[in-house]
Amino acid sequence: MQRAAGQAGTAARPRPYRLHRTVVLVGMMGSGKSAVGRTLAGRLGVPHIDSDVAIEEAANATIAEIFARDGEAFFRDRERAVISRLLSGPPVVLSTGGGAFVSAENRRMISERGVSIWLDAALDTLWERVRHKDTRPLLKAPDPKGRLAELMEARTPLYAEADLSVASEPGYSLDQTTDRVIAALLTRPDVLTEETA
Repeated sequence: MQRAAGQAGTAARPRPYRLHRTVVLVGMMGSGKSAVGRTLAGRLGVPHIDSDVAIEEAANATIAEIFARDGEAFFRDRERAVISRLLSGPPVVLSTGGGAFVSAENRRMISERGVSIWLDAALDTLWERVRHKDTRPLLKAPDPKGRLAELMEARTPLYAEADLSVASEPGYSLDQTTDRVIAALLTRPDVLTEETA
């Protein structure tokens, strides 16, 4: 895994880019995958797809409803199928659910057909971002912050297998974090290149 170095400046005039492979944002719930994904897709001029939203649309049910009705194993099967389908299309920015990259099969597919970027955030940052939301089925526990810490501890070694890593810090704006993601992607010319005039 390669970590982006340095601090990127604020967003300047949009530059023309060419995306050659799907960018898959991975990381814990609350790390900013959806928000950064939307901003990144806008900057690169490609569609943004959220795998959780795609699953909800296909199932005509919310993630929480799918977990309650069918269980986590069923949800993970649907998630794997959706990610496989999305990786088979033209390059996009794909934001995944926090547990998607835990699957060895998903990690293999993403490595073969796209590029993974881990948005790495500290526990306190994650907790501040998710503690007021009741849409996280894995946090429906007597001690939700403790559960979040357990998930983070278990998943961090797997997220560390991502191709690239960018810190998602509270002091950075969405544009600044997106700048850092683009800088990381530009180190991989097989993934992203800057168009010349």
